[in-house]
Amino acid sequence: MKKTLLAAALIAGFAGVAQAETSVTLYGILDGGIGYNKVDGTVVNRTTGVRTDYSAKKTGMINGVQSGNRWGLKGSEDLGNGLRAVFQLESGFDLGTGNSAQGGRLFGRQATLGLAGDSWGQLDVGRQTNIASKYLPGVADPFGAGFGQANIGTSFSAANTMRWDNLVMYQTPNFSGFQFGVGYSFNVSGNQGWDIDRPGLVNNPDEANGKGITTGLRYANGPIGVAATYDRIEFDADDAKFTQWNLGASYDFEVVKAMVAFGQTRDGWFQGTDFGPAVNAGGVADTSTGTFRSLDGLKVNSYLVGLTAPIGNGKLLASWQMADPSNSPDGALGEFEKQHTYSLGYTYALSKRTNVYAIGSYAKNVVFQDDLDSTLVGVGLRHQF
Repeated sequence: MKKTLLAAALIAGFAGVAQAETSVTLYGILDGGIGYNKVDGTVVNRTTGVRTDYSAKKTGMINGVQSGNRWGLKGSEDLGNGLRAVFQLESGFDLGTGNSAQGGRLFGRQATLGLAGDSWGQLDVGRQTNIASKYLPGVADPFGAGFGQANIGTSFSAANTMRWDNLVMYQTPNFSGFQFGVGYSFNVSGNQGWDIDRPGLVNNPDEANGKGITTGLRYANGPIGVAATYDRIEFDADDAKFTQWNLGASYDFEVVKAMVAFGQTRDGWFQGTDFGPAVNAGGVADTSTGTFRSLDGLKVNSYLVGLTAPIGNGKLLASWQMADPSNSPDGALGEFEKQHTYSLGYTYALSKRTNVYAIGSYAKNVVFQDDLDSTLVGVGLRHQF
């Protein structure tokens, strides 16, 4: 009897240890409010050169403004000797309708599995954001990659919370403030196509794969923050390749935190910003800069100056950014104009997990179209769990 009780106690003890070594966390963000958005002016059809009057506006519920609505699961298991198995599954959704975001994907925001070690870093495989989206906004964006057109991704498209499929990524541990990351995607969007060796095959599925390279270095220590990133996507089928490199820096003076960023994009655009609905499927009024869009000859210099300042139990956010196309790409009709974005916001913490916010943003010459402007204002509530 005593042996039976002892065995039962040992089994229960080992079960408790096993449970302690494995953790799974349910988390999420809910973000909603009331707002107004208007896009108006004229647009040029880049194929025909025809100019069209354009006006679109919407007043009502807004959601996912400061942060995209999401829920997720993340966890780790201790494998011993400092090694851990890690995973993260994150699903985005529209708070107003309950529909899934990211094109209806179940875990469209993130789906990764990996190994991590305190001494050597972390290796993840799956759908996840690129290095520029991880490193640049935290250093150089007062709006933290949120608040719609106010965020840094409007001008720095590789940092526009860009997610790549089929991505293998390695990141080092933090060494006295320094961290390095590098990743490779076998196809940035959708399933990876096979490389088929067959005589007479006209279109090889492998050539349709958008192969991507992402890398960067960041430093954060005390009041100083610095980040440098590089991204490249190549489509063999179209012989298309486009790149972007970025530099960002910040310094916290305590009464105000100042931020600056500069970047260059060549021969395309990475992650688009939608400023309004298109007039028709033919693209007479194209109000998006497009995603994974190759455009040979396009050269864009991007700039940002911003700040945050603590005010009471809240924080003031402000930035100016510009995307300056230095030329009009080959085959494009009409001049590409400088896109300016001016933004002002405020967040106020009601608790550690709940805050209210207000945002106002004005963009001029959106999607590089002369006389096409976008105005966004709104107030909202965000809760994290």
